Amino acid sequence: MTMGALPLSPPAGFSSLENRAAARLDGARRELMTAKTAEGSDRERAMRKAARDFEAVFIGQMLQPMFAGIETDGIFGGGHAEEIFRSMLVEEMGKTIANAGGIGVADAVYRELVSIQEAQQ
Repeated sequence: MTMGALPLSPPAGFSSLENRAAARLDGARRELMTAKTAEGSDRERAMRKAARDFEAVFIGQMLQPMFAGIETDGIFGGGHAEEIFRSMLVEEMGKTIANAGGIGVADAVYRELVSIQEAQQ
């Protein structure tokens, strides 16, 4: 090698430094993508839960008239406690039906929530 000539290969240790920098950059990109995915999945999970909860309330409201005409007789039937229990029973029935697949209201609500979310971005 002459005095004024540039070396044809990178200095010793340069490629390992470059490889380490590339690895750190790839790691940072992966962390960023994981954070974005986790944020998106949390948002998606929350929207699905909201849609399912809405469907549970809707189903409960649809079931309420079914129990309105039932009369309770006997010593342990009727009264204020029966009314409270019945409303709680109908609410839980609505949740159970919605969690078991529901009637399709949650899917429609979820799609609408997604379209609203996309419109805001």
